[in-house]
Amino acid sequence: MADVRTLIVAEDPLARAGLAAMLHNEDGINVIGQISPETTMLEVFSHDVALFDLGWELNDALEPLSETPLLELDVPVVVLMPDDEYVTEVIATLNAETRNAPYGVLVRNAPPGKLVAALNSTTEGLISLDPQLAAGLSPVPRPTPLPNMPEESLTPRENEVLNLLAEGLPNKTIALRLTISEYTVKFHVNSILTKLGAASRTEAVVRATRLGLITL
Repeated sequence: MADVRTLIVAEDPLARAGLAAMLHNEDGINVIGQISPETTMLEVFSHDVALFDLGWELNDALEPLSETPLLELDVPVVVLMPDDEYVTEVIATLNAETRNAPYGVLVRNAPPGKLVAALNSTTEGLISLDPQLAAGLSPVPRPTPLPNMPEESLTPRENEVLNLLAEGLPNKTIALRLTISEYTVKFHVNSILTKLGAASRTEAVVRATRLGLITL
């Protein structure tokens, strides 16, 4: 079996170097690059999975996580976080932005063996959550199928974004198509998810299809 091509992502270059050194001698793992979250042209790495370290000041790292071009790729990601304080927000961001690619969420001090296990499991299509983080999860009830139209209608711009979501387009491409910023696209996507009672982009498309808002 080929080694898992792993891309290290972190704002702190020392953190990137430390993770790369930790995984250097681990069987089955090939660290192929170290980048910051804002790096673009990610296709050149051809990575199987990304290991994303959020650092210690997590309130400052949530925006880089939601804004990184990395999550627009259909590639698994394993996120490292210091504690369970923002685990619900991190998972919500991953569900909204990763186009349903598998992911893992671990504590930053996870041993190499646990990192390797998470990296491998995500490449096999599994989602993993460190038990130490589970206590911080807020209960999020699964939405039931909507028999009626949402109480608050989608705006014309939201309908445009929804149709492009149905084509499987990432935020960057949607922004180019509509000549708006990626930040504005993210705002519209979040509004669409809220109005449709959906937990992810894919679920929003499915529910919109059932409601007759779009045709696939």
